[in-house]
Amino acid sequence: MASEGNLIMRTSAWLAIVLLFLTGELGGVGDQTLTTLYQFGGVASNGLSPNPLVQGTDGSFYGTTYDGGASTNCPNGCGTIFKISPSGVLTTLYSFSQSDGGHPNAGLVQGTDGCFYGTTLHALGTVFKVTASGCLTNLHIFMSLDGNGPYAGLIQASDGNFYGTTKFGGMNRLGNVFRISSSGDFSNLYSFSGSDGQFPVGGLIQGSDGNLYGTTVEGGNTNLYSGSGEGTVFRISLSGVLTNLHFFNGWDGRFPWSGLIQATDGCFYGTTSDEGSSDGVLYGTGTVFRISTSGTLTTLVTFTGANGAQPMFAPLLQGSDGNLYGTTQLGGTSGHGTVFRISPNGNFTNLYSFIGPSDGSRPFAGLVQGSDGNFYGTTGFGGNTNVNGGLGWGTVFRISVPLNPPANQISAVQTADNDVTVSIPSVAGETYQLQFTPDLSSGTWSNIDGAVVSNSIGAMLAVTNFGGASAPQGFYRFNITP
Repeated sequence: MASEGNLIMRTSAWLAIVLLFLTGELGGVGDQTLTTLYQFGGVASNGLSPNPLVQGTDGSFYGTTYDGGASTNCPNGCGTIFKISPSGVLTTLYSFSQSDGGHPNAGLVQGTDGCFYGTTLHALGTVFKVTASGCLTNLHIFMSLDGNGPYAGLIQASDGNFYGTTKFGGMNRLGNVFRISSSGDFSNLYSFSGSDGQFPVGGLIQGSDGNLYGTTVEGGNTNLYSGSGEGTVFRISLSGVLTNLHFFNGWDGRFPWSGLIQATDGCFYGTTSDEGSSDGVLYGTGTVFRISTSGTLTTLVTFTGANGAQPMFAPLLQGSDGNLYGTTQLGGTSGHGTVFRISPNGNFTNLYSFIGPSDGSRPFAGLVQGSDGNFYGTTGFGGNTNVNGGLGWGTVFRISVPLNPPANQISAVQTADNDVTVSIPSVAGETYQLQFTPDLSSGTWSNIDGAVVSNSIGAMLAVTNFGGASAPQGFYRFNITP
């Protein structure tokens, strides 16, 4: 579903905003509010214990559940793939069985071909492809030496291939990094040995330099806090050359279960699930950190329980306002987990503490910002409290947060020489095409060649129409597609 950004009129002498509108609703214009969109457990065949969401190009959100579904091969079902609308209408697209995988622990990624790609954990694990209508194809079944236990999802890199990690397996049985094509051509890219890290559980991200970046839960320097290493941050080229950027030591956090994100400042941001220190005392329940491409690490916040505890499988997200958003699976006012915001320089705000179990409990997964500007996520438990011993089987929620500036609303227009630059706070994953018309009454808009950003990483975008200031009077807008 496409939305249109603010209309801007430009003349050769001056610039003026003449009309503001969006075809979709802008989220987060009032106080932050959390809305439960769906509660799992009422109908077990619809899935139990949801994983992260991704917004598809059709505007719906897609995800997986670890348990539940129609299959009777597993005690609580083998998991599902589902689609849910922004208003909370859920459709189960596929139910796993032991024969085709089962128990997906991660979310999906939509490939450039429109299909979704993901992993399952049953036995040693699989990689699969599924269409938006629910037609599933298994691309690879792990056999230990090529990997075992893909806890994280996949990314599609600039070369068109998909990359991922397994926690175990590989040549040393300590985890690996792999590459797989959309047709199933598989390569074991790197096997961890312990001193360079072990047990990669978080997913990968491709940096602006073309390399992949990730974390391992343990390993690295084995002479530190526990004697087995507290985890690492690494960089790996698409050809498989690995460089360790940081070894955690407890004082700066330990056990990074989630992957990284690269923010618009070029640095990477992530979390550890345990420890962290203040005034020389180890006391934390996890951290948020920033790390440069050269490996300089800065701890931005240490969780202590009241402000959250133990961020697990949830990578951070950079919102359209430039801040970072995330979840902790525990802590907060009631101990059921939190949603938080932190600026790149460490300004921390606890946005929501789950009361649990009615509004959800233990948000293991990270957030996604929808094309409406709101944030969407899942909890692993809670919701329907008439099942699972009163704990519930998880929820899908939407949280509306005041954004400054609002998402997908043109905020500035500047001219320099003969060029026109239009700025807009973007939503991660969206595509922004700048368009122009000389006459609003014509209803005809033209894409400006080269003035497009695909798969935005979020925050402020500045898109330039080179030579635009020398053209006759006209109007600008963005065509935005999720």
